[in-house]
Amino acid sequence: MKVLVTGATGFIGRHVVECLRNAGMAVRIASRHPEMLGTGGETVSLPSFDAPAEAFLAITRDMTHVVHCAGLNNDRGDATEAAYRATNAQLSARLADAAAKQTSRRFIYLSSIRAAIGARVSGTIDEETLHAPQCSYGRSKREGEIGILEAYESHRRSDAAVLRLPPVYGAGMKGNLVTLMRLADTPLPLPSGALTGVRSLISAEATARAVLHLLTHSGPLRPVYVASNVPPMSVAGIIGAFRTGFKRPTRLIAVHAGLMRPAAALLGKRDFWDSLTASQICDPSLLVSGGWSPDTDTAERLSDMARLSKSAQPR
Repeated sequence: MKVLVTGATGFIGRHVVECLRNAGMAVRIASRHPEMLGTGGETVSLPSFDAPAEAFLAITRDMTHVVHCAGLNNDRGDATEAAYRATNAQLSARLADAAAKQTSRRFIYLSSIRAAIGARVSGTIDEETLHAPQCSYGRSKREGEIGILEAYESHRRSDAAVLRLPPVYGAGMKGNLVTLMRLADTPLPLPSGALTGVRSLISAEATARAVLHLLTHSGPLRPVYVASNVPPMSVAGIIGAFRTGFKRPTRLIAVHAGLMRPAAALLGKRDFWDSLTASQICDPSLLVSGGWSPDTDTAERLSDMARLSKSAQPR
């Protein structure tokens, strides 16, 4: 097996490359920043969304599979709708078209639950969830999903799949989990009564294992899969796990959410606060039924992350 992996300098891509190489696969890395990858292994530059078709055919030539991790993430607060569409939708569709023409096996696109549900909406997410993205990032990821599946359908192929992910944690993570981790690393008490949301998470390692599973399992691919650890955790539990790792007292006090929301709005953090009170639970049953095993020790892993981050800080 020869696998093209895009976005290997990113948080998730690094784990995917390591997992595939440990499984004995030959990996070609396509990155917008190939200079960051060193000299080991085969590396190529990832074309821009408006590059000639030959550029996409060149990077997929001689490959059997493609894992598309590259994308513009929603931690980029200054990104425009056009920038999200160019990277997450247009580039993805053009890569899929080239792969469908000349690779022999599977194409896996790493997407997000934001393609299906907004950050402040409560609900259970599975493969049948109706699509209602509510941000530029989510809309671009959904458009990317459609573009990839349609590219393969146009070539009468059914071996492309979307892997939707909840927030991913691990060394190098970004986004709201980093904010919660920083919040946990303070002596201040926190309002447990306001942290009512329950969230599914997934580790970067479990994500990489899900990719490997989709590349290698013997059954036909479904168009969409949802991955997550089990069980989900409350936001208060996530902060508590981080505080355990930081060796800080839990100090969660009962304060009603209605008292905290106006304060968050005054600080310009209403959207973030509302996201903490929403419950979003992912159902990975389809992946599990095919033989994939989710992580079940999320609290312990979050505590370990906090402990390791503390020990790595300069004294």
